Amino acid sequence: MKLVHITDIHLVTPGERLFGLDPLARLDACLADVERHHADAHAIVITGDLTHDGDVAAYEALAERIAGMTAPVHLMLGNHDRRETFHAVFGETRFGEGFVQKSVDPPGGRLVLLDTLKQGAVEGELCPRRLAWLKAQLAGAGKKGALVFAHHPPFRLHMPALDRVRLADAEAFAAITLEAGNVRHVFAGHVHRPVAGSWRGIPFTTLRGTNQQTALVFEDRFVTSHEPPAYGVILVEPEGVVVHFHDFLDRTAGTV
Repeated sequence: MKLVHITDIHLVTPGERLFGLDPLARLDACLADVERHHADAHAIVITGDLTHDGDVAAYEALAERIAGMTAPVHLMLGNHDRRETFHAVFGETRFGEGFVQKSVDPPGGRLVLLDTLKQGAVEGELCPRRLAWLKAQLAGAGKKGALVFAHHPPFRLHMPALDRVRLADAEAFAAITLEAGNVRHVFAGHVHRPVAGSWRGIPFTTLRGTNQQTALVFEDRFVTSHEPPAYGVILVEPEGVVVHFHDFLDRTAGTV
């Protein structure tokens, strides 16, 4: 099974710029690269911060762009998104429990796509309803296991400014995933950094967004950087999960 992971696209009204960059042009370049090289993916998952301010025009531009993709695109919300505005553009019928979350079952295992948005806050949350939903989805994944996607990471990255705004319900999340015993990998957005490791014995991955990034600063302050944007290519087999990071604007490595 092949998956593509994209995160933190931060779209604004088309024609506007963010941190001196054009988020929509960056997304166009990202999707074109994915379509050129990974149209055979079983799914594309975009893990939140679809927009920077929750504007209708930004969501509409996203809807137009993903309509042309060969692989199915699954959207999630981040702290910069607005759930009601998202539903107004994309509808509610494809999501469960009133949240923008769902599970899908391509070949190779279940994808559990969580809604960790706490409206009006930077940090994330999983209320009792969402925790119960997560527990049920993992139970339904069976022995094939599940890959869990969330905007807010439950794990610490040892970057204080980022750790303060991670998932607030990390212990409850850990209890459910460890009890299920079938979570193969956790993928998160939010941090705009390429990080890999393990947490409570579960492997995890985060990656850069498609617009601005967070500089590697191990102090309690946010520093925005213009490091290259990236997406992840995930290859899933019964014996393991492999994640490749691709800086899609980098032309120094030649062309394929």
